[in-house]
Amino acid sequence: MREIVLDGSPEPVLELTEALHAALNDGETVLPLAGTDPSCAALRAAMAPEDPVEPETAVLIATSGSTGEPKGVLLSAAALRASATATHERLGGEGHWLLATPACYIGGVQVLVRALLSDTEPGIVETRGGFVPEAFTAAAAGVLNEPGRHYTALVPTQLAKLLEDEVACEALRGFDTIVLGGAATSAGLRARAADAGVRVVAAYGMSETASGCVYDGIPLDGVQVRLAEEGDGIGVIEVSGSVLAHGYRRAPERTAESFVDGWFRTGDLGRFDGERLEVLGRADDMINSGGVKLAPALIERVLLAQPSVAQACVLGMPDEHWGEAVVAAIVPAGGVGGPDEAALAAAVRAELGKAAVPKRFERLPTFPMRGPGKVDRGAVREAMGES
Repeated sequence: MREIVLDGSPEPVLELTEALHAALNDGETVLPLAGTDPSCAALRAAMAPEDPVEPETAVLIATSGSTGEPKGVLLSAAALRASATATHERLGGEGHWLLATPACYIGGVQVLVRALLSDTEPGIVETRGGFVPEAFTAAAAGVLNEPGRHYTALVPTQLAKLLEDEVACEALRGFDTIVLGGAATSAGLRARAADAGVRVVAAYGMSETASGCVYDGIPLDGVQVRLAEEGDGIGVIEVSGSVLAHGYRRAPERTAESFVDGWFRTGDLGRFDGERLEVLGRADDMINSGGVKLAPALIERVLLAQPSVAQACVLGMPDEHWGEAVVAAIVPAGGVGGPDEAALAAAVRAELGKAAVPKRFERLPTFPMRGPGKVDRGAVREAMGES
C-alpha cells in the first residue's frame, strides 16, 4: 500500500496523481492522508497499512464519516473509472480540472481521476495557508488558458467566499461547470451564483459511491437510487450501480450491514420531488418532538433563505416536556444586523408548521467543521449545551 501524506501544497498532489495513475492500471493501492488533520495518525493506524489489502482495491479512503469513528472505504479502479466517466457524460465531455478541495477525500481524489481519464494535467490550488480567493484565481488562470472544457469542484463555503471576491468571481465564470459537494447547497447560494453568471451543479454522494453520484437530484447514468422504509414519502436512501465501493477495510460485519444485494444503505434520508431526489440529511439527525418527526435539513433550508442568516444548524436537544426540543444555532450574515428571532420563527411556522419552530435560537460566530465543508453537528451540540 502506498501512503501519501498531503499538506495543502502541490508536490504531494502530483505524487498522488502519479500513484492514482498506477493504481487505475493494476498498480499498488493508494492511501491518501491529510497530514494537517489532528486525527491523521489515528486514521492511519485504523487503516493498518502493514496488513494485506482486500482484493481489487485501487484506493483506500480513510474517513471518520459523520460519526467520528474511523473507517476505510475500499474503491476499485472500475468504480473510480465508472464515476469519472459518468460525470463527464453528465457535464458535457472530458476537460481540464482544477483541484481546490483536499485530495485526501474522495471529492479531491475524483478530480484527479477525471483529469487522468481526460489525459490532462490538473491545476492545483495552494491551500497550505487556508483557502483564499487569490490562490484559487492564480491556479484557475492556468487551467482556463488551456483549450477545451473546464471544470472544478468546490464545497459551498468555498463558493460563497469566492463569490464575494470580484476577481475570483470572474475566474468562476470561466468554468463550464462547478461541481458543488461535501455539504448541502442552499437555494440562496445557488441564486447568488446564477446572478453572478456562475454555472453550478449540486452533487450528492460519498466515499462509498466514489464521490457524487446524483447531480441536481438526478442519478448519473448507471446509478440507481431507491428509498427504503418509506413513510410519508420519506425514506433511507439506497444506491446501486458500478460506482459502489466493495466494502470497508478490515470490517466484514460493517460491510455486510451496509452493502446488501448490490445496494448501499447510505443512512441519509430523502424523498422524491418528481424524478429528482431531495436529500434531507442523516436519519440519525431526525428530531422527534412531541411525537412529531422533523427533518433538520428542511428547517435549516427555511432559515438559510432569510437574508440575516449565513449558516444554520438545527438539532434536537433533550427536553422533559417534548422529549426533544427543536433548537437552532445561527451564524449571522456578514454586514447584516442580528437575526430577528420572531421573524425566523414566523418563517419556519409558515413553511413547515408550528411543531418545526425552534424553541431556542443560539448565535455562534462560526460553526466547527468536520471534513470538506461539513458542519460538525456534535461540536455544535456541545456548544449549544454549554450556552
